[in-house]
Amino acid sequence: MIGCARKVSRLFDPQSGRTVILPLDHGVGEGMLPGIENIPGLLAMIRDFSVQGVVLNKGPLRTCLSEVPPGLQVVGQLSGGTRHAVPPYARSLVCSTHEAVRLGADMVAVQVNMANDLEDRMLADLGLACDDAHGLGVPILAIIQPKGDRIVNEMDPSLICHCIRLGAELGADLVGVPYSGDAKSFARTCEAVSPPVLITGGPSRPDFTSFLAMVGQALEAGASGTCVGRNVLQQADPREALAKLVEAVHEKGTM
Repeated sequence: MIGCARKVSRLFDPQSGRTVILPLDHGVGEGMLPGIENIPGLLAMIRDFSVQGVVLNKGPLRTCLSEVPPGLQVVGQLSGGTRHAVPPYARSLVCSTHEAVRLGADMVAVQVNMANDLEDRMLADLGLACDDAHGLGVPILAIIQPKGDRIVNEMDPSLICHCIRLGAELGADLVGVPYSGDAKSFARTCEAVSPPVLITGGPSRPDFTSFLAMVGQALEAGASGTCVGRNVLQQADPREALAKLVEAVHEKGTM
């Protein structure tokens, strides 16, 4: 597992100790999502900023890898599911770790939506993916969130803390979750687990200022970086939004 740890360390800026990962994998779930249609163009834009990683589905991995800046870590998304599915939170493995690595990924990601009637299948997928990834010496990012008909509040701090702990318990090298807004419980859970915790963005928010404030609060509470796409790339000026996100993550980071 030393090899996995070394590869994870490359994902974090040596000065700030934090990471900015841009997921560009929305095409499977959302189709032609405004702001994220032109993946080669977005990869070209990223070159101008201190972004450490990008998440791609296997199609763009195959066709766009040459456009990825050499120093950028490539995360192959193994999970897929569309918003038209019944239920829309269903996720299945649509790519293997072997395929992602063969196509050029440095690490892989799996999505799990917990607290619903398909939880058992998604947890099984995560467990198998962790075994496959670690068998190849490849780190795995578990992106976990509460999602289902029985959930009253998806940002319930106890649920978010459970997501963090779930990823750690099942062997993920990094865990991505939404920020609950409760700094105390979030910080306590981040301190209790070994994988770095990243903040995911969720649906696009019209108020970018409040989004940046949320990011700052999450970092203060122990998050090690961000894995957000829509809340940056769907802004009126995505270059300016990305610059502000990078500043928020790295400028206040400490080693």
